[in-house]
Amino acid sequence: MNDEHFKTLAQVRAFLDGTQAVEFSLHNQQARYDFIRRSLIRFRYHQLSRPDKGLLLSFMSHVSGYSRVQVKRLVKVWLEQGKLQTRSSAGNGFTRKYTDADQRLLAKLDELHGTLSGPATRKLCERAWQLFELGDYQRLAGISVAHLYNLRRARVYPRSRRTFEKTRAKASTLGERRKPQPNGLPGYIRVDTVHQGDMDGIKGLYHINSVDEVTQFEIVCTVEKISERYLIPVLEQLLDQLPFVILGFHADNGSEYINQHVVKLLKKPLIELTKSRARQSNDNALVESKNCAIVRKHLGYAHIQQHWAPLVNQFHHNYLNPTIN
Repeated sequence: MNDEHFKTLAQVRAFLDGTQAVEFSLHNQQARYDFIRRSLIRFRYHQLSRPDKGLLLSFMSHVSGYSRVQVKRLVKVWLEQGKLQTRSSAGNGFTRKYTDADQRLLAKLDELHGTLSGPATRKLCERAWQLFELGDYQRLAGISVAHLYNLRRARVYPRSRRTFEKTRAKASTLGERRKPQPNGLPGYIRVDTVHQGDMDGIKGLYHINSVDEVTQFEIVCTVEKISERYLIPVLEQLLDQLPFVILGFHADNGSEYINQHVVKLLKKPLIELTKSRARQSNDNALVESKNCAIVRKHLGYAHIQQHWAPLVNQFHHNYLNPTIN
C-alpha cells in the first residue's frame, strides 16, 4: 500500500470516513510492521494529543488488519526500543517423547490384538517391557491412556496399518433365500429396480421391471422414489396388469422389496416371496438381462427427474407394456 500521500491527520480522518466498509490486509507481517513504523514517525506520535493518537491508532489498525490492542502493543514496543522487527518462532518448546517408530510399533500391536481399549493396550505395553523385557516398548510402557489415543490419530499410525472388514450379512426372516422353481407354470415373476441416473447429486426416478419366468410376460412401472409410500401402490398396479395368477415373487436382497410392507401386500393373495442367494448371481439374472434389453433400450441412461414418474408410468401402461408383450 502506498501511504506517502497521507501528510496530515485531516487526510487520515477523511480516509477512515470513506473506507470504513473496506477491509485492508497487507501481504505479510514485515509489511505491516513497516507501515506502522512509518506512520508513527511521519505523524510524530509522541507529540500528538490523546484524541489524535486515538485517530492514528484507528488508522493503523484499519489498514494493517491488526486489532487495536495489538497495535497499541506494537506502539509501546516502538516507543521503548525505537524499532519494530519480526521474530522467528522458536516453536512450542516441547520435546517429542514418542517417535514415529513408537507409532508403528503401536499399530503392529493393535493389529495383532484387534485394537483393544486404551487401558488394555497400555497394559500390554507394560507387560512387553516389564515381563518380557522387550526394549522397543520402553517408552510405550509409561504412556497415558489419553495420549495413546492421540498416537492412534497421529500421522504415522494410519499409514502403518490398514484394516479391511468384510461386509457383514444381516439376517432377515422375511422371504425364503432360494431360487424359484416354477415347474413350467406361469405366475412366478422376477422383479428388479432400474435407476434412471443422477444429475448434480439429485436422484432420478426408478423403474420397477418384472418378468414371468415361463411366459416371459413383462410389466414395467415407474415410481418417484423406492420408499413404501410410492412403491406399494405401483406394485399393486403391477400385479393387476399380469394376466395370470401370481404364485411367486422373487427379488434380490434390496430393502425396497424385503420389508414388512411388501410381505403384507403379498400375503393377502398368498404369493410366495423368495430372494436371491448369496454369491449366486444367476438367481435374478432373467430380469437383469431384461433391464438392458427392454428398459435401457427404450428409455436410455440419461437422467429423468423424479416428478415425471407419473407420466412415464402412464407411458409404460399405455404403450411400452402392450408393445413388448
